[in-house]
Amino acid sequence: MNAAPPPSSPTARKNGPPAWRRQLPWIGGLILVALIVIGLWPRAVPVEVAAVTRGPLVVTVDEEGMTRVKQRYVVTAPAAGQLRRIDWKAGATVEANKTPLAIIEAGAPDFLDGRAQAQAEARVRAAEAAREGASAQLARAEATARMFSADFERVTKLRDQNVLSAQEHDAARMRAETGTQEVRGATFAAKVAEFELEQARALLLRSSGLAPGGGAEPLIITSLVSGKILRVLQESTRVVPAGFPLLEVGDPTELEVRIEVLSRDGVAIQPGARVLLEQWGGQEPLVARVRHVEPAGFTKISALGVEEQRVYVIADFAEPVEKRSSLGDSFRVEAKIVVWEKNDALRVPAAGLFERGGTWWVFVIDGGRARSREVKIGQSNGIQTEVLEGLSAGEKVIVYPGDKVTDGARTVALDVAGR
Repeated sequence: MNAAPPPSSPTARKNGPPAWRRQLPWIGGLILVALIVIGLWPRAVPVEVAAVTRGPLVVTVDEEGMTRVKQRYVVTAPAAGQLRRIDWKAGATVEANKTPLAIIEAGAPDFLDGRAQAQAEARVRAAEAAREGASAQLARAEATARMFSADFERVTKLRDQNVLSAQEHDAARMRAETGTQEVRGATFAAKVAEFELEQARALLLRSSGLAPGGGAEPLIITSLVSGKILRVLQESTRVVPAGFPLLEVGDPTELEVRIEVLSRDGVAIQPGARVLLEQWGGQEPLVARVRHVEPAGFTKISALGVEEQRVYVIADFAEPVEKRSSLGDSFRVEAKIVVWEKNDALRVPAAGLFERGGTWWVFVIDGGRARSREVKIGQSNGIQTEVLEGLSAGEKVIVYPGDKVTDGARTVALDVAGR
């Protein structure tokens, strides 16, 4: 048997290197090509995704508002004279027709001339007419309130039988609450008219010399309503003319909210709309109802120097006084006026929508890839948007899609928002 030649023999050198060594360049080339392909292969785009869900969706108009006393009365000097110092302070409690608010020392000669006599008689007649008008308004408000209250009771029974919608029930309740508030306002106006009549008659007696003391007694001005002193307009002693404002009296528990909104937003606000009042000082938001939107707007310069057309929206509190006992006149609140709401809406984050060619689109995650899809949207509150067509609950869409997200691009989710 012949032995194999040693590696250093001429025969081995003639046959060349082993086969595996001759294949090394090919293997290296394949590895290099693979590395180039891997380096150039498109990487998965990291994206943030959110699920399409069903749930309540509320669209609001957010603006600042201010509370104010519904019925306030400015106490004025009924006649010229020397005003004694007013020791009352804002917040003091007063009682109707009992609490003396101010004292005016008016000499009898000021009331004895013919012109003053005629003016006093005219004031009495005007005050009597105002009282009759206030009484008629009170009777009308009471009748309207009774009708609205009975209507609300009927609607409530139908609502319990699932015959009427919740919207109709809320509207009937708003009318009943508004009727009650109108009665309170009309009652206040009737008291004011009665007080003004008494003041006018007192001046007429003084000018006729029929008052006790012949009209030389100081003129004591009492409170016309029970409530609190809101402001003291004149505190120091001085000579005041007739009609000079002295104090402002009202009931701080009877509050309303005045909200400034853009005129284009005011068009969408309807009486009875729910209002959420936040940042008023309490832990929980307060609920109010829109009573009316004023028919005339006004121009206001914004903080950026832009002229804006605005309109006042007046809302009544729906909460009991006990929940807002610390809230007073001219307090600031942040109001959210509900202009549209739906309890079972198909919602998608507004950040996932983008416009293309006049229509709205989203990127849907399908098998790890982004697929563009056209959708039809409805209402939006800036955070979530109602989807009418194009999506179903449970699908996941890309929010804040960047330039790297294209149709068919591979994606990797970094976070799932909206769980």
